Amino acid sequence: MPQAPPDSQDASLPAEPARRPQLGFVYTPPFRVQGLSIAGEESVVAVPELDVCFDIGSCPKAVLPSPFVALTHGHMDHVAGIAYYFSQRPFQGMSAGTVVCPPSLRDGLDGLMKAWQKIERQKTPYTLTPLADGEMLEIKNNHFLRPFRTVHTVPSSGYSVLEKRTKLKPKLVGMPQEEIVRRKNAGEAIVDTRFVPLVSYTGDTGWGDHLLIPEVLECRVLITECTFMERGHRRRAGVGKHLHLDHIVELVEQVGDETDVILTHLSRRTHMNDARKALAGAIPADKLDRVHLLMDSRTNRERFAQQQAQAVA
Repeated sequence: MPQAPPDSQDASLPAEPARRPQLGFVYTPPFRVQGLSIAGEESVVAVPELDVCFDIGSCPKAVLPSPFVALTHGHMDHVAGIAYYFSQRPFQGMSAGTVVCPPSLRDGLDGLMKAWQKIERQKTPYTLTPLADGEMLEIKNNHFLRPFRTVHTVPSSGYSVLEKRTKLKPKLVGMPQEEIVRRKNAGEAIVDTRFVPLVSYTGDTGWGDHLLIPEVLECRVLITECTFMERGHRRRAGVGKHLHLDHIVELVEQVGDETDVILTHLSRRTHMNDARKALAGAIPADKLDRVHLLMDSRTNRERFAQQQAQAVA
């Protein structure tokens, strides 16, 4: 007697392996923000236009082209991909990577890479650059990385990418070019310089005044953690020194009107449908279209399709 084909729902069959999360992607012109960020599992968020990746909890191929990685703190889900990053860049024909980190992490990371060199029996090139809060490092022409203080359960920093802009001093406007050149050659400063925050990334952090700074509130794109969304979990956020949706509401009220806010580090315990509903119920309607969940693939894909359609219209 012929046997019926096995039922895929048969309880005797093993379950398929869990699929790896799809790479999150949000386009906020002119910047692409792409990566993975799940609380306790992995955080790695790249901005290709700025040559930087924030944290390296894993190392998907899409972030390898970033010549700089900025580490916020030493928890495994934010740093576990560092050796693979350093190893794969030369393997893929790229220059050696540079990891920027809080000074307290430098020696430990150096020991980690030396251990990997012993294990692999090869000299993987790597550069570790400690950067204290407030210091600056040029990562591309006129673009600087600057850490700012955050508060977590271990030493931590957030980062801003600042663009250096110069403008002729008002008193020199309209002056003959020859006179301006003469003054410059004589050593007189002829331009005013300012640093404009483009993208800021908080990493893991609790709430506090350390977030209410110009680099965070006035940047073009703010990438911030939001680990907890459920009502009643604000205390849990405080204990773990993370952010709750209530804190995001406060941030959104204070950031500039042109700032896009991208939420990362959502706990896997929160279903994406519930996260969408919570966001829609908490963020004012006139600001909701500027707040995005990095790992909300469906919504972000639909949004990008609309952007593509508008670009060719």
